[in-house]
Amino acid sequence: MASPLLGLRTTIYAAPDLEQTKAWYTDFLGIAPYFDEPFYVGYNVGGYELGLDPHLAPALGSPVTYWGVEHINEVYQSLLEKGAKSLEEPQEVGGGIFVATVQDPFGNTLGVIYNPHFRLE
Repeated sequence: MASPLLGLRTTIYAAPDLEQTKAWYTDFLGIAPYFDEPFYVGYNVGGYELGLDPHLAPALGSPVTYWGVEHINEVYQSLLEKGAKSLEEPQEVGGGIFVATVQDPFGNTLGVIYNPHFRLE
């Protein structure tokens, strides 16, 4: 039986101050949002949506989305330089896979992962 799920499409982060959060993510991602309204901002990141919702409250311990990267140490350092706080430094978790997590300036947990076994075709 095929899975009823088609795959990850969107992850949404709390944006208590939408303009400030949008400015931070625009700077970090290096792209402008494709959808920009007072109730929601959406970015197309490699075919997946990173959304900002001003009606959500940050919650530590909520599900963590890991965004794929090629150079985990560089991306992790860039996040720290932009004001994120380290939650978990880059570390290998087996099989050449590395993960790290930070807390963005708005209280959201943001994960990054380097996984040499997972490539978009």
